[in-house]
Amino acid sequence: MAKEDKAILACEVCLCRNYTTHRSKKNNGKRLELRKYCPHCGKVTLHKETK
Repeated sequence: MAKEDKAILACEVCLCRNYTTHRSKKNNGKRLELRKYCPHCGKVTLHKETK
């Protein structure tokens, strides 16, 4: 997996980096935002792509 294809997702509440996922090449202009479960917070929160 190339470095450009990988996206690291961080929780917006506790700022923990929880997930690594593949990024689509057609959405390069925007950062990825997903609602995922955060084990540190214990609930579903918004996760945004970080560098």
